[in-house]
Amino acid sequence: MTATFELYEDAEGMYRWRLRHENGNIIADSGEGYASKQKAQQGIHSVQENAPDASIEEQ
Repeated sequence: MTATFELYEDAEGMYRWRLRHENGNIIADSGEGYASKQKAQQGIHSVQENAPDASIEEQ
């Protein structure tokens, strides 16, 4: 699977990220706006570091 993190500024001036699959589908998003680009980048890095082999837990 090839996916790309997209970092962008929303209409309210907050920074957000989304993870987009090569087919164009959005796989995940930040779910919240960040006041700075740096904080949004930290959110991306957190996902990359903490969930590379995340398990699936049925609820």
